[in-house]
Amino acid sequence: MGSTSDKISGAANQAAGKVKQAAGKVTGSSKLQAKGKGQEVKGKVQTAIGKAKDAVKGTVDRM
Repeated sequence: MGSTSDKISGAANQAAGKVKQAAGKVTGSSKLQAKGKGQEVKGKVQTAIGKAKDAVKGTVDRM
């Protein structure tokens, strides 16, 4: 995956995770809240990977 697609997927997973957490809170489902938190964390990791790829590419480009 490219850095841009990693960042887009990361943002989408973070948003979906937050929605799941909110739905779990409203319905009283701790399982749904946990799944949402997991998805949000996955999104944050994907976004960080995308940013790291950008940083590496920037460093290589400056060489």
